[in-house]
Amino acid sequence: MKELPCTKFEKKLLPSNSPDHPDSHTEKFYGRRMGRPLRPKTQELLERALPTYTFDVTLASDPHADFDQDAQELWLEIGCGGGEHLCAQGARNPKVNLIGAEAFMNGISLMLRDLLDRDLENVRIWPEDVRPLLDKLPQNSISRAFLLFPDPWPKSRHNKRRFVNGKNLKRLARLVKPGGTLRIATDHGDYREWIIQRMKEDKKFKPLFSWDHLPTERPNDWVPTRYESKARAQGILCTYMDFERL
Repeated sequence: MKELPCTKFEKKLLPSNSPDHPDSHTEKFYGRRMGRPLRPKTQELLERALPTYTFDVTLASDPHADFDQDAQELWLEIGCGGGEHLCAQGARNPKVNLIGAEAFMNGISLMLRDLLDRDLENVRIWPEDVRPLLDKLPQNSISRAFLLFPDPWPKSRHNKRRFVNGKNLKRLARLVKPGGTLRIATDHGDYREWIIQRMKEDKKFKPLFSWDHLPTERPNDWVPTRYESKARAQGILCTYMDFERL
């Protein structure tokens, strides 16, 4: 692993009483923050490197200002896990700025190692609930948004926790510029039907496929994720849906 980059990217962390702090958000966050206890070296990596790569929410009105380059496009991945897809897309698209939202610290630690190994400066992390960030970013600021294999919340009483809902789709419709793309992938049959129903009801995004023939082949520009690979190895059908912002 390379040494940590210069601290010129270091961010001032928001105080907990700031209205911009995620904990001040009124919507309850249900995702996991921690899995297995982190090893001391991993904890040290988080403390040392996460402030370097954390997206500066105070610059949300001009998100490109938090990057080293004045890129033409900003991409957003929601729930990027260990960052396999995010980091690979950042390496493949050096002229694009990317933000990955992930609140699970074990996944963030893997992502940080990948970012450092690849020496990527066009990627930032939002290590909190993504919804406050969505409300801060400017209208039509996102060219591509990814929601890849989100938590299915399979119990009926937990379905309301699913990210794909009317309120979040309105958020994404505000952010994704006309002609931009929203990509959603899932390996969960019930969630697939849930997504289909809500995207059919939505009037801001149109499918780039036929509802009668859902795409089950990985797109050419796709970067495999751990969850996808695990599902496919078990013979579980994966669905890859691209939508264009109208």
